[in-house]
Amino acid sequence: MPHIAIIGAGITGITTAYSLLRRGYDVTIFDRHAYPAMETSFANGGQLSASNAEVWNHWSTLLKGIKWMLTKDAPLLLNPSPSWPKYSWLAEFVSAIPKYKENTIDTARLAIQARQYMFDIAEHEGINFDLETRGILHFYRDAKSFRHAAQVNTLLQAAGLERKAVSPDEIRSIEPTLSGNFYGGFYTPSDSTGDIHKFTRGLAQACIHRGARFELEADVVGFQHQRVGISVQWDRTVEAGMAVAERAERSFDGLVICAGVASRRFARMLGDRVNIYPVKGYSITVHLDDERSQQGAPWVSLLDDAAKIVTSRLGKDRFRVAGTAEINGVNYDIRADRIAPLVRWTRQYFPNINTSRVIPWSGLRPMMPNMLPRVGKGRRNGVFYNTGHGHLGWTLSCATAELVGETVAGAYAA
Repeated sequence: MPHIAIIGAGITGITTAYSLLRRGYDVTIFDRHAYPAMETSFANGGQLSASNAEVWNHWSTLLKGIKWMLTKDAPLLLNPSPSWPKYSWLAEFVSAIPKYKENTIDTARLAIQARQYMFDIAEHEGINFDLETRGILHFYRDAKSFRHAAQVNTLLQAAGLERKAVSPDEIRSIEPTLSGNFYGGFYTPSDSTGDIHKFTRGLAQACIHRGARFELEADVVGFQHQRVGISVQWDRTVEAGMAVAERAERSFDGLVICAGVASRRFARMLGDRVNIYPVKGYSITVHLDDERSQQGAPWVSLLDDAAKIVTSRLGKDRFRVAGTAEINGVNYDIRADRIAPLVRWTRQYFPNINTSRVIPWSGLRPMMPNMLPRVGKGRRNGVFYNTGHGHLGWTLSCATAELVGETVAGAYAA
């Protein structure tokens, strides 16, 4: 069987590896970190959310970005400094606005399909990832935002998602720990949450058991097309804990790029244009160290659309709060003025939670301008892509892995 290289050991890379291994391929996974799932798949919001499939290509998103441009703690923050990657991405973002409805429906359908794939994989491989199947509750404070949500709900229902409007009393019934006054909400009982890091690491072990090889602490620096296949060149660490590296090279029959925000650079090396831009997000993991905090934290996952904040309960003693979008290039800095709103939000809506032990994190969502992942063949033979999932990488990963698995199988069967 062909030997396929996968660049990237996050959620998309590992699910792609698993899909190919099940089809009988030899697989080697490359990543620059010492372990899988150490970047965007480390501490995201945790939601497996078909109900959050609305693409961002809407005029209201642009207006909010302009309005909040000089507000440091705004939910959406656009750095106006000139950058060709940024402005070319924004131009294509605007050009995709006419397909807002179509792309939202397509994304929701893919998310619904991905859900069952993930559950089946976790059950088959015995992966414990703090899965909670209690649904996701979106809540709104005013009539205008609720009306827009109702329009989005029509699109999600057209994709086959069961989702219903709920009253303020029903909101309190669904999640009694949530404090506040709300106009209304929407509840999706079939959505769920889980720990992306646990799932990805567990699935990576399953891949090893199926024969996958990992090249970790491997900085991929180039590719070379050969008469048959592609070679991968990388610098690998040869002495742990020291900056000592050596150049290595190996030939493969094919290659799948699953490298998050680095996919743009790798695609350019391979003669393709993949217009991914990093959209930064933040999360906090609140450790629930006392019984009052554990009782005061929600089990139902929440989405506050106005604040662009989502939550997940990760077992008895962890509560994940995540959100915001920062269009500011490749920057992993954890800014205090972006973390503080997440802590304030937690204290406002869940006053019984003790926030004295909070772990902050930031990650870069790899976003295509139309909010749809890039899945399929590249320009040259043997090159494939599964990347650019944006804020729904966790949600869509198992479905897009199957799609790229089928594409690879079709290419080598021809």
